[in-house]
Amino acid sequence: MTAANAYTGNPQVEGFFDPATWTVTYVVHNGPDSACAIVDSVLDYDPKSGRTRTTSADKVIAFVKSHQLRVEWILETHAHADHLSAAPYLKQQLGGQIAIGDQITRVQKVFKGIFNLEPEFKQDGSQFDVLLKDEEAFRIGELMAKVVAVPGHTPACVAYQVGDAVFVGDTLFMPDVGTARCDFPGGDAKTLYASTRKILSLPPETRLFMCHDYPPNGRPIAFETTVAEQRAKNIHVHDGVSETEFVEMRSKRDATLEMPVLILPAVQINIRAGEMPPQEANGTAYLKIPINAL
Repeated sequence: MTAANAYTGNPQVEGFFDPATWTVTYVVHNGPDSACAIVDSVLDYDPKSGRTRTTSADKVIAFVKSHQLRVEWILETHAHADHLSAAPYLKQQLGGQIAIGDQITRVQKVFKGIFNLEPEFKQDGSQFDVLLKDEEAFRIGELMAKVVAVPGHTPACVAYQVGDAVFVGDTLFMPDVGTARCDFPGGDAKTLYASTRKILSLPPETRLFMCHDYPPNGRPIAFETTVAEQRAKNIHVHDGVSETEFVEMRSKRDATLEMPVLILPAVQINIRAGEMPPQEANGTAYLKIPINAL
């Protein structure tokens, strides 16, 4: 594949919507019996009991096996605050390398302090198999993929461009929902605005795949749109919205939002690449709940 057409083509994309967390996991591939990547997996977690299940991940596994796909990558767009990652379980069942943007180290540093994690917790991203840099190219079998840094929601957010498909993480939502919040540690509305313009500068027919959908007015779940549709209709960043207007809107809106239900367990797990904290002397792993810290 030449440099000129490295990011052309139409990969096949299968989305799996998790209603408990409003999250979409994707399998991107080139047809049956090809290599694939899994993007933004979900480990089911009950905050009332602290129990985990693999129901959501098992649906992905069943699809991969039924299409004879070979998992090469298990990709994270960022350290999610609204769901736990199933990356280690998927790797155990299907293989593949767990990867995230290389700025995850900044998020690890902040949250190691917030949670007062064990001294042995490393802040170098070594919990992940691969740290991907902005603009870095990599292969998913015969498909060419590229990392696109899109910070603002968190400092470590990345999108993944595979042919004419871009997996945008939390940077954008469907046009009638808008954009991600910017009030988490390290978030910044001005930076997010620049990231949205980076995505919306792609060709208008580019397919954009959302990490979440929060449908207003009872509309059906949807998680695929295009650059053209976002530029025309996104309620927060359609063409004509200035950086100043966006920052003012985002700041006012974020001040009214509650923290996600799973932010405290999710971030602790996701900065560890989906692994649980070390077991204590009694053989049980524990999550921390900092009081008045967020």
